[in-house]
Amino acid sequence: MPMQTQDKEEQGFDKSKTITFTVHDEKENEMKRILSAIYEALREKGYNPINQIVGYILSEDPTYITNYKNARSLIRRIDRDELLNALVRNYLGL
Repeated sequence: MPMQTQDKEEQGFDKSKTITFTVHDEKENEMKRILSAIYEALREKGYNPINQIVGYILSEDPTYITNYKNARSLIRRIDRDELLNALVRNYLGL
């Protein structure tokens, strides 16, 4: 016997309301979480986190980022072009 599915209205969805989901905002939040974790790992190891992150961004050389707390692996999750885009937009307040 085939499983019957309920109509969306029966499941509690209101078609008159708009639900928004922005992938862009979620990506920026994820980048911020990752950068914060990397910043803390670098700081805890005694490095200047800003200089190390800038070195990585300019060169894309992961050795600027410590392996401590998996930070080097984390930085590779971030697309460098997206990061630069987000940094410029945030700096300009856009």
